[in-house]
Amino acid sequence: MPGTQIPQQNHLLAALSDLERARILPHLQLVPMPLGKVLYESGDVLRHVYFPIDCIVSLLYVMEDGASAEIAVVGNEGIVGIGLFMGGETTPSRAIVQSAGHAYRLIGQRLKDEFHRSSELQHLLLLYVQTLITQTAQTAVCNRHHSIDQQLCRFLLLSLDRLSDNKLAMTQELIAHMLGVRREGVTEAAGKLQKAGAIHYSRGHITVLDRPKLEAMCCECYAVVKRESDRLLPQPRPPSSMKQLHVPQDAFAETHASSPWREPNPVRVRQTGCNSMRI
Repeated sequence: MPGTQIPQQNHLLAALSDLERARILPHLQLVPMPLGKVLYESGDVLRHVYFPIDCIVSLLYVMEDGASAEIAVVGNEGIVGIGLFMGGETTPSRAIVQSAGHAYRLIGQRLKDEFHRSSELQHLLLLYVQTLITQTAQTAVCNRHHSIDQQLCRFLLLSLDRLSDNKLAMTQELIAHMLGVRREGVTEAAGKLQKAGAIHYSRGHITVLDRPKLEAMCCECYAVVKRESDRLLPQPRPPSSMKQLHVPQDAFAETHASSPWREPNPVRVRQTGCNSMRI
């Protein structure tokens, strides 16, 4: 429920000093993030940034022929829209909600002003960018060198780290789009994980039953990303230390030409290499 969400559920906002956070909080808007919502398309001029609190946003690279693959995920540890404060203003990737929830939205110019004013905020956001670069690079390596089984384990573990429980609501077709592989490959991989007792899958709902086993079945890519994130970013504060602060809510009643709600373009899975083979 909206009353239970506070900005400090996002780890970056929680890590700010009281003075820095006080300058940003009045300008944050709590917005719903339904499954499949496109925050921006490739080439869009970015006008807002999003601080997820209980949702997951997938960053996808979309090819000219419609094929796509996930290059990174962003949850309550980060921010969506780094192109704004990095100076590029646009990005070649698509941002789409992978797991529904809420986020706090901030006008891009406001963030840029604070980024240039505050060395504290600047340092924190640049550290986050480094973790995102690590995740993007490791994802590329994983997609090229590791099996679909291992890629699925990495995908599930990264998602779990950004959620409050061990359950994920996503179909095999959605996972196939994110990994850039055939659905049959995901079905086969999910079956193996379920048979091993690591997960339970039923009608678009995945429950992780044995996380240590899932980590053991994963490649090293998840651990690399996790270590770098833990090394660079502040550890999240316990919920008991978070104060309830009033932030204006926005249910998208007003019109924002720069952030329309639109359906994602059709995504086709590129069928090349070992990932397109039927097992």
